[in-house]
Amino acid sequence: MKTLIFIFMFIGSSAGSYVPVLWGADLFSMSSVFWGAVGGFVGIWAGWKMAQILGIE
Repeated sequence: MKTLIFIFMFIGSSAGSYVPVLWGADLFSMSSVFWGAVGGFVGIWAGWKMAQILGIE
C-alpha cells in the first residue's frame, strides 16, 4: 500500500510542478512549488483510494 501511495505521490507532484510551465512560468518558481504540493496531496489521495479499490493493505 505504501509503495502505491508513494508512486502516485511522485507522479502527482511531478505533474503539479509542471503545470505552471504551461502558462509560461518558470519550472523553479513559487507557483511550481505550490502546484507540486497540491499535486502531491492529490497523488496521496488517489493512491490511497486506488489501494482501497484493489484491496491492498
